[in-house]
Amino acid sequence: MSFAPSRLARTLSTATAALALAAPLLAPATAGAREFVSIKSNAVNVRAQPTTRSDTRWELGRGYPLQVEQRRGQWLKVRDFEESLGWVFAPLTSKTPHRVVTAPSARLRAGPGTQHKIVGTLQQHEVVRSLGQSGAWAKVQRDGGQKGWVAKRLTWGW
Repeated sequence: MSFAPSRLARTLSTATAALALAAPLLAPATAGAREFVSIKSNAVNVRAQPTTRSDTRWELGRGYPLQVEQRRGQWLKVRDFEESLGWVFAPLTSKTPHRVVTAPSARLRAGPGTQHKIVGTLQQHEVVRSLGQSGAWAKVQRDGGQKGWVAKRLTWGW
């Protein structure tokens, strides 16, 4: 009788391994398929409709990260960390990764972790270029060239 539990254990182990391998294939197609862009120019208008004749809702500066919700021709319907914003003309965006600080402030550190020296403080709504990541930390660069690491949970973007 000791054969049956062992065979059952092997079967469960094999089934668990197969499920773990298949999980990404079973997930919805949209999960993890978030597309981001950033503003390429110094100032870009976000419009109410996908046309230059439409009202301007916002003006965003260089590097501001946006998540693409929809495409219509050369227009992108975008959102930021707070809400849907409107439409931007795709040629005015880039695939250069950026993050925006969402917390009131965020410490910029010499390495990816709280044990590293603080090298600066990022302010809310400050936009930084993403250079890499390590776990829950993003390596970023400020406009002036200063580089460091910030906790990703204090920022939004990619």
